[in-house]
Amino acid sequence: MSFSTQAPSLETTVGGIHLNTCVYNASGPRTGSSEALAKIAASSSGAVLAKSATVEKQTGNPLPRTWHHEPTLSPSSEELSTGSIASLNSEGLPNSGIKYYIDPITIQESIGETSKPYMISISGKTLQDNLQMLTLIHTSSPDVKSSISAIELNLACPNVIGKPIIAYDFEQLKSVLEAVSQHPLPKEMPLGVKLSPYFDRPHLQRAASIINEYSQTVKYVVCINTIGYALAIDIHSEMPAIRSNGGLAGLSGAAVKYTALANVRQLRQILVESIDIVGVGGVSSGKDAFEMILCGASAVQVGTCHWNEGPGCFDRICTELRELMSSKGYTSIRQFKGQLKEWSREGASLSRKARAMEKELVHDKTTITTTKTMNNNQMYQFISAVLAAIVAFLLADKFELVSL
Repeated sequence: MSFSTQAPSLETTVGGIHLNTCVYNASGPRTGSSEALAKIAASSSGAVLAKSATVEKQTGNPLPRTWHHEPTLSPSSEELSTGSIASLNSEGLPNSGIKYYIDPITIQESIGETSKPYMISISGKTLQDNLQMLTLIHTSSPDVKSSISAIELNLACPNVIGKPIIAYDFEQLKSVLEAVSQHPLPKEMPLGVKLSPYFDRPHLQRAASIINEYSQTVKYVVCINTIGYALAIDIHSEMPAIRSNGGLAGLSGAAVKYTALANVRQLRQILVESIDIVGVGGVSSGKDAFEMILCGASAVQVGTCHWNEGPGCFDRICTELRELMSSKGYTSIRQFKGQLKEWSREGASLSRKARAMEKELVHDKTTITTTKTMNNNQMYQFISAVLAAIVAFLLADKFELVSL
């Protein structure tokens, strides 16, 4: 493999839309207002995706409706465990309504002079709601329509109480895509669909086969949404950590990454080539993004990490991804996209050696840090001893215990 001194390019295309970087935000927390979206646009995010919209403005489920795993003390070592591994949310789609997100003022305030792709997410309570929102976009002014790069149809939300998840109801999934395919808007701009995680290959195959039937309409798939019906317990109060729906909520964060990778990998194998995949779920580092792309994603979305860290995460993840690509000699994501290798003894041996080297580097850094700390402590002790001696000498002189 040849190595280049040129910084790797993170450029990609999703549904025919050019992105300068392959990392952008998921529709969720920190995406509900033009102010929040403008911060995303000012970062290294390759696109700006608005909050999933309903026909009318709604406030969502009652508070508290979110929960984050927090580092805890280990009973045996009394040391802090690793950082947050999971988050739960049962927001219930709080948003400002579709008219807000397609308002020219909102769009201008969101993307400013960046010219980044601005994407709309819709999540109607009914099929008619979704069709109505598509029509509102379709009948917007030419300037508004030209400012919207794509539509993401959310078929995966688990937090609307009393409503089934469309992605799991295959008859409903087909009927929705059939109706949407008859609408004129998908013929004018790319349409993507956001899917729930699948845990059984026959289910995933069934969903993919339906989507393949509408490959002229569906240009990309976003997977995965949160894993529905997770539960966090507050042991102090002995009640759920989240108020609505008996505490049941969507699970996100690092804990779902491995399910997301499996879905991306399998969907890339089954979906027709013309349908791009956007991987989402547990992405919080350049390594995570690399893994998603290796499994076949054309781009990745960041949700929980953006929620916790803010838009600075896009700069960091892009930097980390470029550094990882440079270390492997890749100059573009096309060179490794979908190139996940089969397991082999040679690969396992290579991995063991690489991990051993990483441990050695960590050990060396720890040793250097410890030595510096010890040297600093020794210096502190020496200075303290000298100062104590000076103070003692001056006190002794003051009380005429010694004479100068």
